[in-house]
Amino acid sequence: MEMLQTPLTNLQLELLKVFARPVSEQDLLEIRQMLARFFAEKAMNLVDEVWEMNNWTAEDTERLLQEHRRKPVPSERISGYPNL
Repeated sequence: MEMLQTPLTNLQLELLKVFARPVSEQDLLEIRQMLARFFAEKAMNLVDEVWEMNNWTAEDTERLLQEHRRKPVPSERISGYPNL
């Protein structure tokens, strides 16, 4: 069996060190929520920067929400799921 050789990120290594001991399921849930909030806040800050950089308005937001930017997937790719 071939093993994947993917190095751990600095975040993964740090989390492994910090959580080298068992934690309760409740603590694990709270840690997941904390990490989700952290990354969501970073994403929102980035979006705010882009909005300010482009001088976008509420009208621009509405226009972007109405745009259909996804491209349709050819039916032959859907039927057999090859490399969706």
